[in-house]
Amino acid sequence: MRFSPKAFHFSLCQARRQIHLTFSLLAFFLLITSGVRAAEDLSQPVPALKPTLNQAIASVNVVQLLKNNSYEKLSLDQSNSEKIFNSYFDTLDRNRSFFLASDIKEFTKYQNNLDDALKGGNLRPAFEIFNRYRERSEERIRYMLKLINAGLDELDFKKDETLELDREKADWLKDTKEQQDLWRRQLKDSVLSMKLNDKKISEISELLTKRFNNQLRRLHQTRSEDAFQLYLNSYTQLYDPHTQYFSPQRAENFDINMSLSLEGIGAVLQSEDEYTKVISIVPAGPADKAGQLKPGDKIIGVAQGNDGKIEDVVGMRLDEVVKLIRGAKGTLVRLEIIPSSASDGKTRIYPISRDKVKLEEQSAQKNILEVGKGDKKARIGVIDIPAFYIDFKAAQAGDPNYKSTTRDVRKLINELKKEKIDGLVIDLRNNGGGSLQEANQLTGLFIPKGPTVLVKDSRGRTEAQQDPDPKEVYDGPMVVLINRLSASASEIFAGAMQDYQRALIIGGQSFGKGTVQTIQPLNHGQLKLTVAKFYRVSGQSTQNRGVIPDISYPSLFDPKDIGESSLPNALPYTEIKPTQYAALKPLAPVIPELTKEHAKRIADNPDFIYLNKLREYQKQFDGRTVVQLNEKKRKQEITSMREERLAIENSLRKAKGEKPYKNLEELEKEQTDKYSQNKKDKKPEEDALLVETGEILGDWIRTKNPMVAKNNQ
Repeated sequence: MRFSPKAFHFSLCQARRQIHLTFSLLAFFLLITSGVRAAEDLSQPVPALKPTLNQAIASVNVVQLLKNNSYEKLSLDQSNSEKIFNSYFDTLDRNRSFFLASDIKEFTKYQNNLDDALKGGNLRPAFEIFNRYRERSEERIRYMLKLINAGLDELDFKKDETLELDREKADWLKDTKEQQDLWRRQLKDSVLSMKLNDKKISEISELLTKRFNNQLRRLHQTRSEDAFQLYLNSYTQLYDPHTQYFSPQRAENFDINMSLSLEGIGAVLQSEDEYTKVISIVPAGPADKAGQLKPGDKIIGVAQGNDGKIEDVVGMRLDEVVKLIRGAKGTLVRLEIIPSSASDGKTRIYPISRDKVKLEEQSAQKNILEVGKGDKKARIGVIDIPAFYIDFKAAQAGDPNYKSTTRDVRKLINELKKEKIDGLVIDLRNNGGGSLQEANQLTGLFIPKGPTVLVKDSRGRTEAQQDPDPKEVYDGPMVVLINRLSASASEIFAGAMQDYQRALIIGGQSFGKGTVQTIQPLNHGQLKLTVAKFYRVSGQSTQNRGVIPDISYPSLFDPKDIGESSLPNALPYTEIKPTQYAALKPLAPVIPELTKEHAKRIADNPDFIYLNKLREYQKQFDGRTVVQLNEKKRKQEITSMREERLAIENSLRKAKGEKPYKNLEELEKEQTDKYSQNKKDKKPEEDALLVETGEILGDWIRTKNPMVAKNNQ
């Protein structure tokens, strides 16, 4: 959906007038920091930052845009002033490792009037708080360097100490003594992690010295724009997590994450604390083909080529990390990763060959999967759709062969019908969405006519998208396979198939992204704001809750970490009045029997047993928030975890008659070798979840047509 920028216009004259009437800030705003800097003298304290007049105008502009046009309606009043206050401190110091309780007490004078400050463009409170944060950051860095210079051998790894990793709800640090004790433990944890990753103390000392000196340099290089963007987003994200202010530098490419997804490794990244975290993997991109990098992984080092030295990127700005990762097509980048699925503290090195994501490589693909045995055999067509794509440029140019999801799937279905399939699986796992138009048109391939999705805008108006083609391309038995990474357009399609009773939905609960955003230019940067919400034809929202499968599979994705519901201030699941649509015969009566047969099959299925064990393993260890700082105990914990992980792997191999691994290193080497092969070479028979989906569909087909096998002979 597109919305006219004119509908959201708030003139600069109005913004200037409101600032002038509310505050006499001319002298204040003329104190603008220079855009040209001399080389930083790191021995000097970090200089204070000051806001600019353009930033003040932009803040007023953003307030008005959100007030008039955001889907979520919030009053910028005293109650929300307190939320902005808390949100800003959470943004700056989520783990409560910098600010003292005395800092918070001092700044509570702003707690109830940030609403008025924003309305009038007064950024003084925000910059006072940010400058204090920089002071505390500098103190931490210099304290860490002092400890390193004193010698890391002085750290006592025999002492029984622990470190609380998740301090989000902890009390603010009461004094300098408590603050420095926390910093010492954090340093001790970093050193111990490196020691257990086979680094020598001299190497660790050199690496950490370089890391903290780099952080100090970046602290000196922090710009006024950094403070402004963080503060404004502490306000905008009270509306929802997708409402964001982009500074002019970020607005230039729209979003640095998106520019990375187009060229480089094909991953969307964001900063989280001191780490660069993987948010999603672009289908058919280099990282997806390599197969190792996963959402939730943290990048701690980047190296160029096969032999380049790994550069530590902990604490580095996101744009700087991106520059290191991006590069010429065909060149190799190696990433040092803390995997989201690893609980043993061991880092991994993932080599990825840089490339551009090609539209043709994101195309839907087909396969044939045979399930059942003897007279129960069925031929299942499988169409894997990695994204909802369309080549707009070619379509607008009148190219009769332009590529789109719907056109490709139509062609593949016709080919599969000639191959006499008995049923069809649409595989939407890891499909993060794309074109709404394509989700609408793809739905139309499987229903005679009717609405496909409802879109409710910020003014409360609801519009139904309609099936543009009354012809059904396929009317046979069908399953849609989803997981937690199936989002947006994927959820629209899956939700429509479920509401029309057109297909069984199998897999994991989907992501829950059911909102529409638009980008609006400002005098200074851009604002992305949520302007509409998707609803299924049944009136249910896809927002927050996602699509719930008819038959569920165990998932290794933790909803607390992955999915819309894991994001702060995510819009809630809601329902509206359903629209008129002609659903087919209800599938509810067949689901219990299909579920029963599924449960029998997986009871002794090695792959499902393995998946359940792995999920329990992750629950056991990933939820830990306290780590041991006693080296002996830490080693014992890691050994225990790795032995348990190895046992899970070898139980699967034993069940399949394969030789057990001697250790996890052997497993990881084999996985790396496998991942170096193109994922498209993987046969559908090797995908346990896909095979079981085919079996469920086979059961359903036989309940509808017991003569399936004879028809195929």
